[in-house]
Amino acid sequence: MRALVLLLSLCTGAVGPVRGADRSCSDLRQFYTGKGFTLAGVPQNEISGEHLRTCPQGPTCCTSAMEDSLAGLSARETEALIREAGRSLQASFHALHRSFDTYFTELHGQSERSLQEKLAPLGPLYSQNTRLFGDLYTDMKQYYRGSALNLDETLSEFWSRLLERTFKSSSPSDVILSEDYLECVAKQQETLRPFGEAPRDMKTKVVRAFVTARSFVQGLIVSGEVVRKVSQVSLSPECVKALMKLVYCPHCRGMASLAPCSNYCFNVMKGCLANQADLNSEWQNLIDTMIQVASSFSTEPSLDVVLSSLPSQISDGVNYLKNSMDSFTAKVYQMCGTPGESGTGTPSVQEQRRKSSSLTASESKPSPTAGIRLEMQVSVLTTKLREMRQYWVELPVALCGKVTEGASPDKCWNGMSKGRYLPEVMGDGLASQINNPEVELDITKPDMTIRQQIMQLKIMSNRLKNALEGNDVDFQDASEDISGSGSGMCISGMCTRSRPGLFASPPDNNRVRGAAPPLSRLCSILLLFPLAVPLLQR
Repeated sequence: MRALVLLLSLCTGAVGPVRGADRSCSDLRQFYTGKGFTLAGVPQNEISGEHLRTCPQGPTCCTSAMEDSLAGLSARETEALIREAGRSLQASFHALHRSFDTYFTELHGQSERSLQEKLAPLGPLYSQNTRLFGDLYTDMKQYYRGSALNLDETLSEFWSRLLERTFKSSSPSDVILSEDYLECVAKQQETLRPFGEAPRDMKTKVVRAFVTARSFVQGLIVSGEVVRKVSQVSLSPECVKALMKLVYCPHCRGMASLAPCSNYCFNVMKGCLANQADLNSEWQNLIDTMIQVASSFSTEPSLDVVLSSLPSQISDGVNYLKNSMDSFTAKVYQMCGTPGESGTGTPSVQEQRRKSSSLTASESKPSPTAGIRLEMQVSVLTTKLREMRQYWVELPVALCGKVTEGASPDKCWNGMSKGRYLPEVMGDGLASQINNPEVELDITKPDMTIRQQIMQLKIMSNRLKNALEGNDVDFQDASEDISGSGSGMCISGMCTRSRPGLFASPPDNNRVRGAAPPLSRLCSILLLFPLAVPLLQR
């Protein structure tokens, strides 16, 4: 009868000291308070563990409430480790961005200062039009920073305005040139090529250099944003349960010094980070493309050569026009007519040349140290990017390195007791977790926040590949979130839209869940026993 009373007390949820057991829970109590919890309800000695829902049932120092508290703690600690790893990676991207931006901005500034020295001999043509040249460099910098400028049109507009100013400065002061007439002069640029090949050559090199530089910086920014957003994704309830069992159930069993088995930890972390691992393919694709773009900076004509040669290309173009002003003026008069005059005829060649200062054509090349600095910049960029390539599949391993430190393959916590962990280690990604013995997942329900970030990676990779071809790309705000279901994302002119209901009616998870424990069936019978006794006595 006493045995019956004991069993009934277990069935009604009462827990108490294990008969014959006197193992103290002092270590667990000290550990528990050290984690910031109170000792209210914490057993002095081991109790029976039939009430446990996550840890193996058996003698324990943990109540159900303690199990819940430690489960929440394990989730918070693991999420903190994930965010810490993410912040470290974000800091690396930020450092690469800062380094490259400093380098590029210095090149840009040196080129602008060199232009002032190069064009000073032009006299009034330069001094009266410094804003025109300054605006060119300002527009190029704004484009690099992500402005919605069309760089091709910006360069064409610069040469058109320069043609107007040069033609006007070369004309006699008594020749009246209206705005309409100067506009007609500017329109002759494409057909008459008054600056020779300088505009076309400059446009080809500048557009490619600035498009790749801008897209590379944008790639660094987007990559860091993806890391930030994915690192903030909360862990699933199934993951939290598995983490509790991995990290704190040994404490409840009085095995605090026993580290989890490495393979056991791998399965837990691979299950917890299954959605994050699905970033791997597109992440590697983006990193590889950024490495290609970084390597292109040192391909002839290299980035430093393009920027340092801008002043020479502009001065060579102006010099070409001044040397061919006779024939160009004659053709302009044919196309636009003779401008209104106040008393003198067509300006003579001698008059034009007396008013024109000559420029000596010379090719500006970066110093040898500039070339070395570029090579170092590319080397650092490519090396650091390669180190980031495996981040999402290496993250579970990195986290387990902290959890399983000092674990012995034969004498470690395997989720049930001290011993070897026998199940095989799962692969990476959500689909590979279908048979994960530690974390129960529905592989038909991927995390939508992470799926959105995978799309961001695809879009950025496409932009970088376009940039490698020298194609200008439309940068709106690549760091913005992709809108919710039904929104479209366009790549290379082709828009893909999410299909409504793709996961609306997922198939049931076919994973077999454990049957009710034998104790619960016994409890059902025993609770009916008092009702059956009077009937039997009749």
